[in-house]
Amino acid sequence: MEDATSPGRTYVRDLRRGTAALAGLCPRQRLAHGRSRSAVVAPVSEVQTGPGTAGCTIGSSNLEVVPNINHPEFDEPREHEGFGARRARLGHQLGSVRVGASLWELPAGQAAYPYHYHLAEEEMVIVLSGTPALRTPDGWRVLDEGEVVDFPGGEHGAHQLVNRCEETVRFLAVSTHGDPDVVLYPDSNKIGASERLPRGGGLHTFFRLEDQIEYWDGELPPAS
Repeated sequence: MEDATSPGRTYVRDLRRGTAALAGLCPRQRLAHGRSRSAVVAPVSEVQTGPGTAGCTIGSSNLEVVPNINHPEFDEPREHEGFGARRARLGHQLGSVRVGASLWELPAGQAAYPYHYHLAEEEMVIVLSGTPALRTPDGWRVLDEGEVVDFPGGEHGAHQLVNRCEETVRFLAVSTHGDPDVVLYPDSNKIGASERLPRGGGLHTFFRLEDQIEYWDGELPPAS
């Protein structure tokens, strides 16, 4: 049995103190604290929050503001005819490396994106509000509010979401991330290749499949 000064008891006591301190913080502060083991938890009286505050503050140190799906920052508006939507790229905003996530708002009569499928990415959609129409290789069906659907990589994971109702649709899309991906668009016979860096950027290009060339096209023998 451990005595009162044993490492085990000391760890439990410190853990309880840390948990009690975290209980007084807002969710964003708890997340920011968890992302840095060196963060210092201040007494609740020292925590400054409020509508006019740029981010949660502990003591005199500003913490990074993290995304909130109730107050999203839509950083990728889409305005192509028939594809008007707003997208908040939560994964990019967090700088996540292996997991991607986006919050979408889809007005009436609009599609979120063309019918497509990924070769490297698996995607999951969670309907937060509204009843979007889902197109897959099996045809069309309406998704209920709260429904969760999965789209694996490959042709059988092809999908498209369209809002055919008057109410704005909101959904959360979560996907694997961090590896280069190839995307096929059956309706337009296009192919896309993306480097998919955590903060965006890198290679991102599209071609029509009928423009493909053979492997040795343009290759010359090495200079002697």
